[in-house]
Amino acid sequence: MTHLGARLAHIGPGRVHIELPARPEVTQQHGYIHAGATSAVADSAGGYAALTLLDEDSDVLTVEYKINLLAPAAGDHLEAVGTVLKSGRTLTVCQLEVYAVQGGGERKLVANGQQTLIRVNRAGR
Repeated sequence: MTHLGARLAHIGPGRVHIELPARPEVTQQHGYIHAGATSAVADSAGGYAALTLLDEDSDVLTVEYKINLLAPAAGDHLEAVGTVLKSGRTLTVCQLEVYAVQGGGERKLVANGQQTLIRVNRAGR
């Protein structure tokens, strides 16, 4: 996430927002934020949302995710929102949403999806 220039914008129980500024390094040939960068921040938002509901000895790995790209990702930045739908003992399912945000605050849903994560023991414990 550091390489992409993304940052955590909100952390709450079962919900995390990650912002990704629009920069030439994350755009594709038409100037839109690349689907790979869009998907990466969505995946991370869901993963961190899942972590908010687990104990400190736990970590998560993505098992699978599906993302629908609904519109070109054009804006001053993207805001990826991961929301836990079901947190289980082993698997967690999250909803993923990505919004393109303009300077004036106008938001447009540009991607949505769903993700399944598996709980693993944190390395070294």
